[in-house]
Amino acid sequence: MQAQQRHAQLVAWRHHLHRHPETGFEEVNTAAFAAKLLRDMGLEVHTGIGGTGIVANLRVGDGPAVIGLRADMDALQIQENMPERRHASCTPGKMHACGHDGHMAMLLGAAQLLSERRDFNGTVRFIFQPAEEHGRGAKAMMADGLFQRFPVDAIFGVHNMPGMPAGSFATRGGGIMASEDNFSIRIRGRGTHAARPHMGIDPLVIGAEIVLALQTVVARNVDPGQPAVVSCTEFVTDGLRNVLPSEVIIRGDTRSYSPAIQALLASRMRTLAEGICHAHGASCEFSYTHEFAPTVNSPQYVALAAAAAACVSDTVDDDVAPMMISEDFGAFLQQVPGNFIFIGNGADGEPGATPLHNAGYDFNDAILPIGAGYFAALARLALADSSQRR
Repeated sequence: MQAQQRHAQLVAWRHHLHRHPETGFEEVNTAAFAAKLLRDMGLEVHTGIGGTGIVANLRVGDGPAVIGLRADMDALQIQENMPERRHASCTPGKMHACGHDGHMAMLLGAAQLLSERRDFNGTVRFIFQPAEEHGRGAKAMMADGLFQRFPVDAIFGVHNMPGMPAGSFATRGGGIMASEDNFSIRIRGRGTHAARPHMGIDPLVIGAEIVLALQTVVARNVDPGQPAVVSCTEFVTDGLRNVLPSEVIIRGDTRSYSPAIQALLASRMRTLAEGICHAHGASCEFSYTHEFAPTVNSPQYVALAAAAAACVSDTVDDDVAPMMISEDFGAFLQQVPGNFIFIGNGADGEPGATPLHNAGYDFNDAILPIGAGYFAALARLALADSSQRR
């Protein structure tokens, strides 16, 4: 297949997936579409792993090495706001606003390249993961025996990144993306008429004090050399124009890189919230949950991933600064070694620069063959590397 034809095929796959987004654990049609293409390529396909997950195996030669290449499948509950876009979402309230449609198309393209050329020795497992956005899919696949049924020597993932030049790559050894923990603070006071505030216990004022106090946790409790973020993102009351509320709920998330910092954030936030509520005569319910593990790359695979990226791109950064965003891929890296890398979707002012999780975002079709080529080159290099390590 000519390069132009291959690119057109990748675009067609990507646009189909973009038109038909499905959110976490509902990727039934998405998985069926990918599974059919993989079977048509001659791969051994296993479906229903962790709900809607897929593992497709391609074995060439007699090499014992096995590597996994992963793409995420789920969309977001966002209404696409691009009516002029021909491949816009056909599902109201849902769209591929994070580029998982492009990730799938790149991995399908790599499967096609490798199945046609068969220029490697060993086994490649193409892993299509559900429910990445809420940090549940990787755990679901592993709970369903992913690495027991389909063991790998190492696993690799990619995510597009608006703001980076199209087709550039960036990775690093160690932590590249943070953990995400969610918190909820429910403040119960006593509602009253707005004209008679002395008759109540105002949880709105208490909540405002808590929001401000939480800003001191990172500034005054966390070592400045340790990255951490505390963000309050929701402030919900049951008050009215002339009614002081009885209850306020504050929600948000925190980001960090180590279990010690996670524990510190949870402890200090609980102490502050409960202490402020107690001081004002209100009650407090505090919850803190771990949603995403930090994504920590195995140092031994950074050079390998960078070498694969250099096969298809002139711009490769192998020591990018860590980011405070989170990715479900981190859960896989807690079980097996591997690497996660970013591929540029477009620098500011260029196509592909619209931020992730934006109603106007779109994956940059120009990088599809670059990403597919990266995955294919990575498979060859990683299999050779794993064979030498055995």
